[in-house]
Amino acid sequence: QVRLVESGGGLVQAGDSLRLPCAASGDTRCLSATVWYRQAPGKERELVTSISSEGSTYYADSVKGRFTISRDNAANTAYLKMNSLKPEDTAVYYCYGRVRTATECLGILGSWSRGTQVTVSS
Repeated sequence: QVRLVESGGGLVQAGDSLRLPCAASGDTRCLSATVWYRQAPGKERELVTSISSEGSTYYADSVKGRFTISRDNAANTAYLKMNSLKPEDTAVYYCYGRVRTATECLGILGSWSRGTQVTVSS
């Protein structure tokens, strides 16, 4: 299985930056992408950004130009760098490891981190 451990959240002021690492362990060869979601109080979980094993990235319109996703393959760690944070970025951030649909990965399930709270004050 794949295990994800996320850290780096906290309380910051508007305009500040944070970096969230998401470290993977276990059957990391089966990861096809790392995806970040966030969930604000009273709102549905939304997809923020993703990076594939080939390095392709996706960003939600709300974070384009402010957030950057990257990864260190040697460390099996993905990073979400958040710049110019806004109060509306306040949420619990979760990273998710998407598993490849390959024969060798049958039975390996996608994995969620426990989440980390990011609070941006105005």
